[in-house]
This record gives sequence, C-alpha cells and structure tokens, in this order.
Amino acid sequence: QVQLGESGGGSVQAGGSLRLSCAASGRTFSSYATGWFRQAPGKEREFVAAISRSSSVTKYADSVKGRFTVSRDNAKNTVYLQMNSLKPEDTAVYYCAGRNGGSSRTSQDYDYWGQGTQVTVSS
Repeated sequence: QVQLGESGGGSVQAGGSLRLSCAASGRTFSSYATGWFRQAPGKEREFVAAISRSSSVTKYADSVKGRFTVSRDNAKNTVYLQMNSLKPEDTAVYYCAGRNGGSSRTSQDYDYWGQGTQVTVSS
C-alpha cells in the first residue's frame, strides 16, 4: 500500500509556471511508476504525463509536450510536475497516481491516487 499526496497547486496568470509535487508514503516509492492526470469541470479525467520507476521513460500528452516536465527523486519519495507556459486550458484538478508496473497513459492502470490539487490559470 502507498499513500500519495499532491501539493503546489494554485492560481497563476497565463504564461506563468507552477511545480506540483507528489509525495509518497508507505511502501518503497521507487517500485511504482507514476502518472499525472487532470480533470477540468465537466470533463473526463485526462492523461498529462508519466514517469517510470527509474526515470528512464517519460511520456506526455501532446497538449503539454514541450511545456511540462515530469521528474522524480526516489530518495525523497517524490515525483514532480514542472509546468511552464501555462494556458487557461490547463486549469484543472491535477492528480498523481502510482502503479506497480511500467508507466502508462491509462488511468485505469493505476492503483493508487492522491486527493488532487487545483491549478487555475487566468488569461
């Protein structure tokens, strides 16, 4: 069992940056691939980024490629999502998720979820 908790959300103007953190407790976090997903009001949850256990593989949604960077520090049991050049359409609740396997773009593949953190980007 692993518990995940996101932090770092907030309100920012378009073009600004935020860094989200996903802190894990419980089992060794380095055993879990981690994904970031987001859900805007009235929309389905969508994939944002994912990183493998060793950081050797990263994946991004086309909508964030070149603007967002996912990374992890297994010694700190933390995964990060650096978000630059933010746009109003990035406004959503952002969730991190963990799975005991390879990184995946599919939310149903993940076993553990955080509570989410709100990101609001104003124009």
